[in-house]
Amino acid sequence: MIWLAIVVALGSVTIGVLVAQLLRRIPRIGVQVALLAFLSVCVPLAAVLLSGWVMFHMGADLKILAVAAASALGAVVAGLLIARSIAGTLDGLGHAAGAIAAGDLSARAPESGTGELHAVAEAFNTMAASVEQLFDARRELVSWASHDLRTPLASLRALVEAAEDGLLEPAEYLPSLREQAETLTMLVDDLFELAQIDAGVLTLEVRDILLADVVSSTLRLLGPEAAARRVALVSDVEPGTAVLAAPEKIERVLANLIANALRHTPADGSVAVRVEQLPRDVHVHVEDSGSGLGDGAPQRMFDRFWRADRARSGSGAGLGLAIARGLVEAHGGRIWAENRAQGGARVSFSLPR
Repeated sequence: MIWLAIVVALGSVTIGVLVAQLLRRIPRIGVQVALLAFLSVCVPLAAVLLSGWVMFHMGADLKILAVAAASALGAVVAGLLIARSIAGTLDGLGHAAGAIAAGDLSARAPESGTGELHAVAEAFNTMAASVEQLFDARRELVSWASHDLRTPLASLRALVEAAEDGLLEPAEYLPSLREQAETLTMLVDDLFELAQIDAGVLTLEVRDILLADVVSSTLRLLGPEAAARRVALVSDVEPGTAVLAAPEKIERVLANLIANALRHTPADGSVAVRVEQLPRDVHVHVEDSGSGLGDGAPQRMFDRFWRADRARSGSGAGLGLAIARGLVEAHGGRIWAENRAQGGARVSFSLPR
């Protein structure tokens, strides 16, 4: 009896494995599930029938066949219903993927089904939204870059044509040529730095630095512009405050934030740089006494080329704050913006101590 049980068990396992391998070759998941359901009924039932026939010589063949047929039919129907549910979700994913491949980036898969299928559809839609956002950002990048490159190029062409026609003397057009060339160089450098940040290949030579030195150096650099705008520059930094960072990159971040604050601060206003020490990191705040941030600006002002908010839009290419965010995040910090309770805006970023 024991040997019979062992033989039947091994035979059932062998048949099940062989048939399962054959099922994997079937291209349709619905057929696979239906045949799997049929197999799950037939193999145990066959083992029971074989054991009964050997041990008791069963004679109720018709009843046994009826039970076997009914069980197999029920298993096949259940398998088909399950397969239909699975295949429906997969078909939705397939149609959405095909639409995205054809260029319709707004296509989404129906988030039907339960458990893993719903999770897969939800993850697919999240990925599709990210892809759509990436392509929108790329289109916006090309559009704004073309716009900002066109202006200095048009000026350069006009100056060259005027020089060729003899309408300008070298002393008259050379300063303008240099100015437009510097504008183009700055824009190309900004785009290159953004490309490095996006690709994750930005090199940072970090070391312990004193923030007071970086802040004072940046304020000296922007002092003439502040004086021309009649805006006071103020700093509040404890002398011994140190962070782990690349000094030239942090100076670039501060310069971008202060320059942005100066553009939106009226005459006789002020821009202040304040440093707050916390247990794990240091927060650097750039505060201005301007009109503050408009609706949606705190969430989008660090996007490249974003100028939708009139109160904070400037004459630059719109890359300074995007570069500042990339440099801060490359240091392991974060950057954010908010309105001050007493008026004006505050842009802050964190650095590891």
